[in-house]
Amino acid sequence: MELLPYQWEVILPALEGKNIIIWLPTGAGKTRAAAYVAKRHLDMVDGAKVAVLVNKVHLVSQHEKEFRQMLGPRRTIVTMSGDSGPRAGFGHMARSQDLVICTAELLRLALISTEEEEHVELSAFSLLIIDECHHTQKNSVYNVILSHYLERKLQGATNLPQVLGLTASPGTGGASTLEGAKKHVLQLCANLDTCHIMSPKRHYEQLEEHSSRPCKRYDLSQKRCPDPFGDLLRKLMDKIQDRLEMPQLSRDFGSQNYEQQVVELSREAAEQGRLQQGVFAVHLRQYNDALLVHGTVRAVDALSSLASFYTKEQRVKVGVLPAERWLLQLFDRHKEALTLLASDARYENPKLKDLQDILEEQFSSPDPSRGIIFTRTRRSAHALILWLQEQPRLRQLGIKAHVLTGAGSSSQITHMTQTQQQEVIRRFRDGTLNLLVATSVAEEGLDIPQCNMIVRYDLLTNEISMMQARGRARASQSVYSFVAGQGSKELHREKTNEVLEALMKQAVSAVQRMEEDEYKATIVTLQLEAVSQRKAQAVMKMVKRMEFQADTVRLLCTNCAEPVGYGSDLRKVEGTHHVNVNPNFMIYYKTSLQTVAIDRTFKDWHPGGTISCRKCGEAWGMEMIYKSVNLPALNIRSLVLETPRGRQKVSQWSKVPFQVADLDYVQDCADDVKDLNLLF
Repeated sequence: MELLPYQWEVILPALEGKNIIIWLPTGAGKTRAAAYVAKRHLDMVDGAKVAVLVNKVHLVSQHEKEFRQMLGPRRTIVTMSGDSGPRAGFGHMARSQDLVICTAELLRLALISTEEEEHVELSAFSLLIIDECHHTQKNSVYNVILSHYLERKLQGATNLPQVLGLTASPGTGGASTLEGAKKHVLQLCANLDTCHIMSPKRHYEQLEEHSSRPCKRYDLSQKRCPDPFGDLLRKLMDKIQDRLEMPQLSRDFGSQNYEQQVVELSREAAEQGRLQQGVFAVHLRQYNDALLVHGTVRAVDALSSLASFYTKEQRVKVGVLPAERWLLQLFDRHKEALTLLASDARYENPKLKDLQDILEEQFSSPDPSRGIIFTRTRRSAHALILWLQEQPRLRQLGIKAHVLTGAGSSSQITHMTQTQQQEVIRRFRDGTLNLLVATSVAEEGLDIPQCNMIVRYDLLTNEISMMQARGRARASQSVYSFVAGQGSKELHREKTNEVLEALMKQAVSAVQRMEEDEYKATIVTLQLEAVSQRKAQAVMKMVKRMEFQADTVRLLCTNCAEPVGYGSDLRKVEGTHHVNVNPNFMIYYKTSLQTVAIDRTFKDWHPGGTISCRKCGEAWGMEMIYKSVNLPALNIRSLVLETPRGRQKVSQWSKVPFQVADLDYVQDCADDVKDLNLLF
């Protein structure tokens, strides 16, 4: 566990107790350097407590190994993440251990918790290590935590922890000029309250020798031509738009820009009570998704996606609107033609041929290979896995592939649980799997020394994603391939990312060269501005919350506009889940028999079945079994709010224009508790 000279160079200010950001390339040993700082801190500071914050669950166990090796058996370490299962409260664990490694969200919840077992103050820690600290921006969970720190600091508090940030990619914050990128880096330093952003200077050459970069190449494909399947999808979208009679809606089918337009159309239709228009918007988005899948993978995958949507529509929609009936018939009339075109091998996606060539080249080598294919969506990740399994030549090469996607919920496709993620990463690490098809969940922090191939497949992302994905290739003589169409937006963005990476390096160097007095004055100004801005946002949020009385706001189904309750029927459970406690609400929904799968164990509740509108079948959320009482937990995206000033469609519960009270179990669930008592 000895440190290399360049690692010593970057940690020296931290060993003196100063707040710094360590900026080192991926694979250069940032975590080991941070573990040494933690060890020295625990040895030298009386009553020291260290918290290591990560932004991905799989990094908790990965960091645990590094820190345990460095700290040795004398120090106590506890790891906590969302899937930890039953455990003592966060506050209790933090106070009783030397070092805590946890997801940042758990610390955020502990800071605002009112329960003694759960609650913790930032002052309970003497050192805070922020992994992938470039995320400490805007409303991210890292920045929410650091805002507690800055507010207390500016109030004169002295018992705050030392801060150590780790990053390989500070980024440019969307800036395209040196001045803009420099301001972004300074804002990051201000958010983390750092006095230096450290990178090797005296030992830079040694760093270059130690951290090899993969060989980058561009594998560019010709456009699929002809494309009768895609042409037919566009023709059907033309028909839908003609019937919709909205000439202002573009016909840039199969693009992310078009997706944003139909999402906005759906919101406006819900707010204005235009049910038919809302239905058209939902179906246009499904066709657009199918075109995106078609452009990325195969026509059969696009058709499968679209057919799955229409099968579900026919099964769950009870009171079919005239627009829904017409749309269902339109798809049915063309399904056979789409099926024939999708199965025609003459129109296969040329990008897949390029991908196959890359895999054959890499896995035909006598040396064992291990690689990751990055793709944009869960749907395309699953489609690529199906394609891989159906290629005889790839199967003969011994490719053992698995998908790795996010744990968040999605209406589009089944998500992976955190336990499933951990298991896939473990199998990839030990070589049972040698290829992952992953979304951005695998971009940051995944440390597999044997990984020698990265493919960025048809991706349109920023410079941070590019650098992080590239950094997963840790083995010597690794290959980094970018697969896209010639002249595509994706290719243009990747070239732009290379320019932005160089701009980022210039911006960091410019910040490092600033005079100390100028740097300090700039940091304080940015911090004061940030705190003022957050206070103003909090006031605006409170004003928004007080806009209407809860009993004056009706809740409508977003699909059929059926009135199903009032804002005053709602209560918050654990500050997060919004449930309807009106016993009459049950007449408006039906519950599935299948229990919702959640990869966590909660203290006071467990999931029941999904719930949906009894009238139209729109999915609304799920039942919570809270202390033996069934409570319908609602998804705000499934509702429209009818306020005294018109209808509103909001995307988050935090944005509703009325206050929602916390659940009082005795008062709000009194009738249910009585019924339970009668049973026993």
